[in-house]
Amino acid sequence: MIKKQITILILIFSFAFSFAQNKPDMAELTKELSENACKCVDSISLFNRDKTEVIKEIHECIDKQAGALQLGSLLTGVDELSKTAPEVNGKKQITLNFNTDKDSEQYKDSYNSIERYMMRSCESLKKAVNLAESKAGKLSKNNEAMDFYHQAMEASKNQNWKDAIKNYEKTVKTDPSFSYAWDNLGICYRRVGEYDKALEAYKKSLTVDPNGKMALQNIPIVYIYKKEFQKAINAYMDLDKAYPGDPEVYYGIGNIYFTSLKNNDKGLDYMCKAYRIYNQQKSPYRSDAESMISLMYKKMKEENKIERFNQILGENNIDFK
Repeated sequence: MIKKQITILILIFSFAFSFAQNKPDMAELTKELSENACKCVDSISLFNRDKTEVIKEIHECIDKQAGALQLGSLLTGVDELSKTAPEVNGKKQITLNFNTDKDSEQYKDSYNSIERYMMRSCESLKKAVNLAESKAGKLSKNNEAMDFYHQAMEASKNQNWKDAIKNYEKTVKTDPSFSYAWDNLGICYRRVGEYDKALEAYKKSLTVDPNGKMALQNIPIVYIYKKEFQKAINAYMDLDKAYPGDPEVYYGIGNIYFTSLKNNDKGLDYMCKAYRIYNQQKSPYRSDAESMISLMYKKMKEENKIERFNQILGENNIDFK
């Protein structure tokens, strides 16, 4: 590790001045590197993959670009450093401390900047992190059901919810044990505002697969649309029973308490728990939790409750800047 750091520093000494007149625009550099990482994520295979494996590959895609942004950030300070830099043989020598430690604030700032940009703009990333832990073996063995299923999926891609619903209904009629089709039928019903039918579809899915994650994740969302917030919280707790410690539980409940029930303390506490787990998992969803915590900070500041805000963060071992 020491040799690697020394080599990087020597390289920086040799080319830092060639960049001095063409310092990178950090917004443009972040955009370019994020787009590179997005292309990398787009190449990740999602079929029959565990979500943990996919998130690991997403992390590697971002990691490959983080160093370049880290260096670009250092180079933006060359002019300021040159004012106090010592002269060697008539030329000023500038030392840029490029920290290769992945736990350093310097690296994490660059990594998080790319991750946040991608969560706003990279559809491939959103698709990957929303991947359900599905296995090919759970697909229907009935060819007719699969034909209807593919037609429904194609209609969904085009946001033709009416045709998608019609074909998913044919799918589950042909094969009532096809849980994925029930899940997707529920999503389509939700899209057109038929919330009771959506709930019925998700519950049908759970009769086939009691631990089906897609159904368990979507039932509380439907209750939120119906403004039945306590039922939504109870549904998130059902998800927690099947998948203990899943950050979606804490994020969802935190969002309900803050946005709908106006209970800032509980909302913040749950959101902090979600943030910590997302952070441990290196999940890009930590940026969503981070944004929510920022909104909670603004709200509690308006209410002169910054001391309480800091207390809740401290209880969750979070240093929020």
